[in-house]
Amino acid sequence: MTPDAALPARTLIVEDIAATRDWLSGLVHQAFPATGVYHAASLAEARGWAAGNPGPGDGLLFLVDLGLPDGTGVDLIREWRQRYPAAQLVVSTIYDDDAHLMQAMAAGAQSYLLKDRPAEEIVELLRRIGRGEVALSPPMARRLLDHFRAHAAFVTAGAAGAGGEERQLTGRETEVLRLIGRGLTLAEAGAALAISAQTVATHVKAIYRKLGITSRAEAALEAARRNLT
Repeated sequence: MTPDAALPARTLIVEDIAATRDWLSGLVHQAFPATGVYHAASLAEARGWAAGNPGPGDGLLFLVDLGLPDGTGVDLIREWRQRYPAAQLVVSTIYDDDAHLMQAMAAGAQSYLLKDRPAEEIVELLRRIGRGEVALSPPMARRLLDHFRAHAAFVTAGAAGAGGEERQLTGRETEVLRLIGRGLTLAEAGAALAISAQTVATHVKAIYRKLGITSRAEAALEAARRNLT
């Protein structure tokens, strides 16, 4: 078994349809044979499970549906982003529109999977998530790219008005964007570049400011657009 196949240690699937929960459980076990899989059918059940599982969330993966009987999964993602800073928060949904994608990402979701995609594709995306990478079902990656293209004229005009310097990354910032785009943590990127994690964080802030982005998902897409990954 490869190291990736052993991660995460625990997975909570928040999904109200029993057949879908069972199907997702099977895919999770394909991706991570050693993981322990738990289920919740509502926000209340998910919060009850979380109450009995304190800690920063190391080795913990959440697969959260957005449409639940007692509310939206976005609320859980927002809560758990603060409660479990080390956990992987992943949307698993049928909603393939911009509004749900942006709302989930803004709440703190790190990846966004569509349940109507081929099983083998979802398994591969889960494995990427287990390696700490950002993973988006292909239609959602295209939507996110289209979203940024739609705003490109505004961003470009703003940069041009400031002399063009704002969007020009330094060599070191480009290196950091490449590593962050590949899913490395600040500490891992720092080790690769022989600099401190704090210095990497400073570069990331500059990158976000220059590119007008606010999340790792956006950074990963920008790195891909620049052929850095």
